[in-house]
Formats: sequence, C-alpha cells, structure tokens
Amino acid sequence: MRALAGKVAVVTGATRGIGKGIALALAEHGATVYVTGRSLTPGSHALPGSLEESVAAVNARGGRGIGVPLDLTDDAQIAQLFERVREEQGRLDILVNNAMAIPDEMTRRAGFWEKSLENWAIFDTGVRAAFIAAWHAARIMVPQGSGLIVALSGYVGVTYTYDVIFGTTKTATDRMARDMAIELAPHGVASLSLWQGFTRTERAVDNLSKVQGMAQQLNSAEGSSTEFPGRVIAALAQDPALMEKSGGSYISAELAQQYGVTDIDGRQVRSLRKERGAPVWGPVGEA
Repeated sequence: MRALAGKVAVVTGATRGIGKGIALALAEHGATVYVTGRSLTPGSHALPGSLEESVAAVNARGGRGIGVPLDLTDDAQIAQLFERVREEQGRLDILVNNAMAIPDEMTRRAGFWEKSLENWAIFDTGVRAAFIAAWHAARIMVPQGSGLIVALSGYVGVTYTYDVIFGTTKTATDRMARDMAIELAPHGVASLSLWQGFTRTERAVDNLSKVQGMAQQLNSAEGSSTEFPGRVIAALAQDPALMEKSGGSYISAELAQQYGVTDIDGRQVRSLRKERGAPVWGPVGEA
C-alpha cells in the first residue's frame, strides 16, 4: 500500500506550476487530491496547464484526482469546496495553500507608487483566501485530531524580491502559519510554511526570460522542478514527529536533506540560506 493511500489533500492553484507539481507528488504516494484552479480546459489560459489536464495527470500517477473550479476571491466558493470534501471524504489530511494572483507587472522594475493598486490582489489571494481556506480546513481537521496545513512561501519573506506587495504577502504568510500552529497545537494539527527558491514553473520561465538581467537564472543549478516541494510535503505528511515541526518556516531544500528527498532528476537541491536569508520562525515547541 502506498504511504498516503486513504489520505485526502486539497491543493489550491494546481492547474500548473508548483500547485500541479505538489498534486502529482502527493498522488504518487496514493493520495486523493482535490485539484483547484480557474483554467478549466486546455488552451483556456495563455500559459499551458488546466484543471482537466492536472486531474488526468494525478490519476496517471496513481492517486485520485478531483477537479474543483475555484475563484479564491469568492468566499462562498471556498466554503463549498470544503463542504464537498467533508461530504465526499469525511476527512481532510493535507491542505496546501499555494495559489496567489501574480500580476504581469510584478517583475517590472519600477517603484510601488508607479504600479497599479490593483496589484493588492496578491495579498487578497495569497493571505486572505489562504486564511479562509485554513479556517474551513481546521473545522474538519480539529475534530479528527490530525492534519497538516502547508503555506508556500520563500526567501522573499526576508529578502527583497520583485516588489513590495510580494514581500509583504510572503512575510504575512509565514507569520500566519506560525500563529495558526499555536492555536492548533492542542488539537494535533500542524501548520507550517515552506520556503521555495527559484522553481521552474511555466510562469517563472516566461517571466524571467523577459526580465533584463535575470534570464541567466533559467539555467541555474539552484532551481528546482515544480514537483520538488510536493516531495517534501509528502515526506512531512508521513513523519510521525510532524507536530514537532509545527509553527516553523522551513527551507524546502533543508527539509529534503533531512528526509532524504531529491528532485525528480535525483539531484539534491541546495539551500540558499547563506545567500538569501534564514527563516524567522522556528517550531512552536522551541519558543
């Protein structure tokens, strides 16, 4: 039997990129994965990837994919997603808050005052919607006395990257994951954030190829595949001492070394702690 057989996961923003990679990694261990997103069919977005294709890929990996169209700016849709999970599965083991609206001009070299105020949508999806999803998830996980809530973050939490709103969003993500962990601790539910470095998503490759002076990162050995963080999350979900990590922000590459996890090409991804900074928050138990 696969390690995550019988486990149920929700992954937001899984039509492409890191979300899809996480869904595939969990599926490889036999999980049932609720895949959410807004691009429903192939060709419905400028970038490749769709809900339909992600579900098919999850099923092909040995898991069970369930596609759910989801607009994270609609609170009612988020509520309906988790009610569906409750009705269909009766449990929820993993929530991965991955989705975040990324405006085209985020990578544009300009002052925050020169960019549109509409870019605040990054915070609305990356923090507000993530909180609402975790709120609903906790209402399933707390009664069952177990669960894992993962927020995707990065070195941007302490090091300037791209722009002001992006950094603010990720710093808030780390703090939210920690404070949730404090309140969830008595109930056996873990909450933490994972720091990703450069990840070869469809969007990242497209963006960096257009940003002056950044194209060289495309061939950098420091990057990882979109499935790498999912491999780390799968290892976390199987860790009997998971609660000891709750509340912390962790560099994915460092957890991978602890768990013996490599990227899809067998390579060990290197931590960029020295170059880009260290997480602020450790496990709640160390406070």
